[in-house]
Amino acid sequence: MKGRQVVLGHMFGAEAAALMVDGQLVDLMADPGALAPLRPAAICRGVVERLMKGQGGAFVRLPDGQRGYLRERSGVREGQPMLVQIAGVADEGKAIPLSPRLTFRGRCALVTPGAPGVNVSRRIRDAETRSELQQLGQDALGERAHGIVMRSAAETADLDEIAEELRQLLDLADQITAEATGEAELLLDAPDAWEQAWMDWADPAPDAVEEGEGSFDRFGVTDAIDALLSSRVDLQQGASAYIETTRALTAIDVNTGADTTPAASLKANIALARELPRQLRLRGLGGQIVVDFAPMPKRDRATLDQVLKAAFKGESAETSLVGWTTMGLYEINKKRDRVALARLFAGEGKD
Repeated sequence: MKGRQVVLGHMFGAEAAALMVDGQLVDLMADPGALAPLRPAAICRGVVERLMKGQGGAFVRLPDGQRGYLRERSGVREGQPMLVQIAGVADEGKAIPLSPRLTFRGRCALVTPGAPGVNVSRRIRDAETRSELQQLGQDALGERAHGIVMRSAAETADLDEIAEELRQLLDLADQITAEATGEAELLLDAPDAWEQAWMDWADPAPDAVEEGEGSFDRFGVTDAIDALLSSRVDLQQGASAYIETTRALTAIDVNTGADTTPAASLKANIALARELPRQLRLRGLGGQIVVDFAPMPKRDRATLDQVLKAAFKGESAETSLVGWTTMGLYEINKKRDRVALARLFAGEGKD
């Protein structure tokens, strides 16, 4: 089906949401269940347990016996209560990544305590619209020391609706930032999958929102997920890639298949480079990623570098394209912002 569709359904008895573009699954949000009881974007009051002087970070006690790791320890002391936001997903047995910088997300705006000022998304280019949104944000802030970021969805939203969203977000930020002392406690849970979809997939606006019993089956989401549970990724003209995870890293191997023409390797590598961001996003993979591209002349690496840079440009998860190793492998480091799909389907995410 052509166009941009948001499909609302269920996985493991919990809400899930899928974004389909021209019949292809491009994003998926699912409840991680017991694998991540503290989900990314949740805000907690934690208590600093131990400073890691050699690493420049600190371990933080979180609610329900959870443990987090804060990479920044400037001005932090042991025993100090502090507000933190869950910044990612931890592998089993590891501490949860934390950030001391809080962000309160809405559909049209973000509120950032401790980072004052009003900023407007660069995607909003009309000068008059930018000026209106800037003034709206300043009026909403008043004397508060918070900051506001107007998201791209604000360009087409009603100003009264934006003002009401800002009022709610600012009141929430005031309430949470006043809770900085005390024992470890969950102060604000992360949004569920349907709410997250409403906030993150609003721009551009979907052509349709589909929901109801069996919606994932009716609109091809289930079939797309089944394909993602295989390590094999089919590329153009018989080429393929295999994506396999270990405890330390994700390894990707590219094969040209039956194509033996001189340009076969470069074509297969470019096809994988363009497809890779979608595959990592949907499979929920992050951390260290190593790609063994099909053998090609070193002179072609510059072309592949450009393709990779363009492919990852729009990714929301922080990604570093590290580059080529001495052995000719390509290294990528990507923030873990969701639980791996394979772990969910292994039964660990079920009740």
